[in-house]
Amino acid sequence: MCNNFKLFFVIVFLLGVSTNTMNAQKTGNIVEYFGKEKINEVSEGDVLHVFKTALALKMQNIGFESSSFPNDPVFNRFLTDNQYRAAKELTFDIDYLGNPMQWKFIKIDSTSSFSGSNLRSAYVYLSYKSNSEQVVLFEASGHSIALINGFPHEGDHYDFGYSLIPIKLKKGENIFVLKVGRFPRIRARLITPSTGVQFTTRDMTMPNIQQEESKEYKGAVRVVNATENWIKKAIIEAKITDNKTNTIIANIPPLSVQKVPFSFTSNSVDASKESIDLQLNLKNSKGITFNNQTVTLEVKSKYKHHKKTFISDIDGSVQYYSVAPSTTKEESQALFLSVHGASVEAVNQANAYAQKDWGTLVAPTNRRPFGFAWEDWGRLDALEVLADAKNIYKPDESKIYLTGHSMGGHGSWYLGATYPDKFAAIAPCAGYPDLLAYRDGFSRRLLKMTSEQLEERGISTKSVERMKLEPLNTPLQNIIERAGTPSRTLKLERNYLQSGVYVLHGEKDNVVPTAIAREMRQRLGKFHNDFTYYEYPDGTHWYGNHSVDWQPIFDFFKQRTIQKDSAVKKLEFFTGSPGVSAKSHFLTIHQQEKPFEVSSFDFSKEDGFNITTNNVALLEVDFSKLTETINEITIDGDTLKVSSNLTNFFKKENEKWVSTSMPSLSEKGPHRNGGFKDAFRNNVVFVYATKGSTIENDWYYHKALFDAETFYYRANGNVEMIKDTDFSLEKYADRNVIVYGNKDNNSAWKMLLKDSPVQVKNNEVSIGDKTLSGNQWGMYFTVPRKDSDVATIGVVTATGDKGMKAAYANHYLVNGTTFPDVVLFNSDLLSHGTDAVKHAGFFGNDWTIENGDFEWK
Repeated sequence: MCNNFKLFFVIVFLLGVSTNTMNAQKTGNIVEYFGKEKINEVSEGDVLHVFKTALALKMQNIGFESSSFPNDPVFNRFLTDNQYRAAKELTFDIDYLGNPMQWKFIKIDSTSSFSGSNLRSAYVYLSYKSNSEQVVLFEASGHSIALINGFPHEGDHYDFGYSLIPIKLKKGENIFVLKVGRFPRIRARLITPSTGVQFTTRDMTMPNIQQEESKEYKGAVRVVNATENWIKKAIIEAKITDNKTNTIIANIPPLSVQKVPFSFTSNSVDASKESIDLQLNLKNSKGITFNNQTVTLEVKSKYKHHKKTFISDIDGSVQYYSVAPSTTKEESQALFLSVHGASVEAVNQANAYAQKDWGTLVAPTNRRPFGFAWEDWGRLDALEVLADAKNIYKPDESKIYLTGHSMGGHGSWYLGATYPDKFAAIAPCAGYPDLLAYRDGFSRRLLKMTSEQLEERGISTKSVERMKLEPLNTPLQNIIERAGTPSRTLKLERNYLQSGVYVLHGEKDNVVPTAIAREMRQRLGKFHNDFTYYEYPDGTHWYGNHSVDWQPIFDFFKQRTIQKDSAVKKLEFFTGSPGVSAKSHFLTIHQQEKPFEVSSFDFSKEDGFNITTNNVALLEVDFSKLTETINEITIDGDTLKVSSNLTNFFKKENEKWVSTSMPSLSEKGPHRNGGFKDAFRNNVVFVYATKGSTIENDWYYHKALFDAETFYYRANGNVEMIKDTDFSLEKYADRNVIVYGNKDNNSAWKMLLKDSPVQVKNNEVSIGDKTLSGNQWGMYFTVPRKDSDVATIGVVTATGDKGMKAAYANHYLVNGTTFPDVVLFNSDLLSHGTDAVKHAGFFGNDWTIENGDFEWK
């Protein structure tokens, strides 16, 4: 946690450089900002009200803050005191300099937006008096989170103009509290929907129609349910010319917007056509049309740059990737995975490359132009695209390569270190290896600035003095941080030995400072024998398409292939978690001795078959991939007989290695290894409580909805959300489940969690043999589904209303945050951050507390 508190300054600095960088980059193809303009027009109804005046509170979020559990005193006030109201010049608190923090009157500018540098790190308070109860759409942009009449909703912090939140206004006063996002501007208005259920074309995910083929495609469109009823068994009828396809969509909760997948079919299209119309009809189960929409799709040749879509296994959503296909039709060519930078659309990433004559380039999305910095669900997106592209293009498996620019340069460093046997060579361009170290690098630059430079950025020298303080982590904070070990790229740096590395960086890059690349050159020089380093003379962060499409990179790629397993004589591999990355070639780390610490093996067959391990509890060796006959191996000095040409498993018992059978899937392993965030995948479904009090039921519904909105916005996601009473083990077999509620108010608890070592009910939480009472406890934890060999359960729970409010935030859906298997906190979480966390840790490999690693405060 010691450096995360500096994030406020990092954001300030990034905002300071972002405007200049953005303007400088707009001329480039790859760096086209977002790839689209912000949506300003309203087509979903009539504007009822534009918020023209507001109150703003600037917060100096300076302190020893965790990115996983940041302090949020403003939302804490509104969540815990429903009588609190902001007022002009009302003092909210006193800042660390002794100055009063007061609500200030603000009004909109000519663009109907609240804007100005004073809105950085600020909250905006809006109110609207309604003459009656009525359902409207709250449309806002520029905010990261909104509290609407006491319930949290995802914002639009990248200012896309995507946000549409159906709400039921109360008669009388309605309160909206918005936290300002990436840019210091906010727009907010209320819309009277034209109909209760309708399409919105804001943020569709669609493929290009291919001229040469008749085929079925996948698309996604958002459906607005501005009613208080469920929309059940609705159908999307999709029609292109004479081809009509019906898709039954998942049930849509009341007062929500869902981005739903659908199928459609198109025949081959005349090459003279540049576009084709797709007619969408939304119908109920009786065939009556709710709404319709016509969408124009681009037509492309499959032999030219184009977009493809696929269904993600993470959440059943539709994702796209962009392709620069080979100019030749030879079989078994190369495949290049190119990962984009922050704010860049994948289609622009691929368009920056000229087509090659010896391989196809594919560009995944990271789930959004900003997404997850190629970590978390961005990492999974890259793997899904790689698998889909391999299935379609059937490349030579030894000729797979990885490259990327800026944030994608980080993605190249990170993915290359995490999955070293998947790539023959990697080429980070203008990249930084470690996300948290990159953020801290900006803080270090601030520490070196003069007082005049700091004043220009609105930062006092006293603030910088506070930054120089280095707090000492407690054991509990250390165990929370450990959940982020798989993201600490430099701890895995020796994995680069398995790939060639080409480092490309601009000589005068001030966005990702050139010093970062030089440091990596120095690091690689100490152990790597196959890397090239090149600084482009006078190159800034982006100096044209050759910032990525650099011929020497592809020449470097062409000379390298992935080694066959039988040819591997020496091999090192490091991982932070088998659940993220477990194997290289024919060796797999199944379990760790100490969870989420770095584990490794060092293999050599130069003098017998020898393996040296560190922090490994269970190891798999697949001898069937090797050509020679092997009768014995040595692991950490223990010599063992083996069955040649078969897969063998070895377990460490009492500091000795012994042969063992295949581990049970009920234990931890590569298929599910924990960390609370890992539960949000595997076609996850959200199950919320309905068996509690009205207050409990309303809260857990809105908490699940908030998470669904967040996963939609941040991850282009589509999570199915259901009542506890609608859940069944059979209907949702082998799917991950997020349970919202506790044993007393969520009826699915008995089916899913009756044997869990953690039990939560009203006014009581039990963790093994320890029991705590009170309504102030909130908790996140994850356990395996007992009825499944692969599925996981995540639990968002509390013992009462105070704990529920403390658990409002969902920073577990943000990259760069760290959450172990179990986190227990009290109602002080929003005001005290990590100090309010009372218990955290990891279950053992058998998913028990007794064999786990936990800390109490």
